[in-house]
Amino acid sequence: MIRCALVGASGYTGAELGAILLRHPGAEIVGMFGGVREGSPRVFSQIHPRFRGECDMAILPGGAGDILAQRPDAVFLCTPHEVSAHLAGELRDRAGAGGPVVLDLSAAFRLPDPTQYERYYSFTHPRPELLEHAVYGLVERARDELAGADLIAVPGCYPTSVILPVAALSEAGAIREGSRVIADCVSGVSGAGRTPGERNMFCEVSLQPYGVWEHRHGPEIATHADRPVVFTPHLGPYERGIVSTMHIELAGGWDAERARAALDDAYGPSPFVRLLPPGVWPSVNGVRGTNYCDISLAGGAGEAEGHLIVVSAIDNLVKGASGQAVQCMNVRFGLDEAAGLRGRGAAPGAPFGGYA
Repeated sequence: MIRCALVGASGYTGAELGAILLRHPGAEIVGMFGGVREGSPRVFSQIHPRFRGECDMAILPGGAGDILAQRPDAVFLCTPHEVSAHLAGELRDRAGAGGPVVLDLSAAFRLPDPTQYERYYSFTHPRPELLEHAVYGLVERARDELAGADLIAVPGCYPTSVILPVAALSEAGAIREGSRVIADCVSGVSGAGRTPGERNMFCEVSLQPYGVWEHRHGPEIATHADRPVVFTPHLGPYERGIVSTMHIELAGGWDAERARAALDDAYGPSPFVRLLPPGVWPSVNGVRGTNYCDISLAGGAGEAEGHLIVVSAIDNLVKGASGQAVQCMNVRFGLDEAAGLRGRGAAPGAPFGGYA
């Protein structure tokens, strides 16, 4: 059994990660921790009532020493970016060679250029020397690198939904040289986390764009899609899920059928990428509570010939965060990639995070 420590268990991604690990056949939770500045211990099932009687572990305040005392094989950091940057480095320093694998769900190690953290995340990276050692954990594109990784940067939710189709098409040569991909993406309110704000208040939530030209996921998408992308995020009036619509100018000799074949070649064997039949489009309900990324596409005709529309959908809390982290863990430790991630799904209208 893989001994897992969960840091930042009070948030949405922490709750989702706890739900997955509790049902994982090859993993066990040996410790739950809050932020290093949190006060007295709280109980996981008090913060997330759906776990009453199922997981009543205390969420302990603690630093690297407290976490390592539980002898974990894997440490999941569901913590703010700057906290993760410090804590991941401290865990490595204290544990030395043979220490636990660190899987960071923040953005602290997703960008290779340390100056981008000052611009997009408003902090100076405290451990820039670790950036070159971090493996960007988009499993479908990094299985070989993950096999030996000890610091894994779990990708962001928006980037996952865009990079999976765009990177494969770019690698195949399907995208016209010099063109930009346009990505318009809509996320449920849980993507903003549990910190209250006017935009995510019940009476204020509305479909609207935000972070236009300046969202922090923009450089992550551009870096790992290896393609210029104009990315515009939108807040949607629902709990969870992302739908991303991408506009792509095809290279000469390419059409929708050939693009579909390229995606099938790239992801056909992947257990969590589903290429939907022509005319069937991804939806939030189609992926809710699952680790799937659904993709479909269609080519234009007449004056729009050579223009390809690609649509993807993921659950931002699962494939966009906690499920992807567990998928990374499975590959890293040589388990079945789908362990703990099959047979999941949240029914429309179910309580937040409630599974059918």
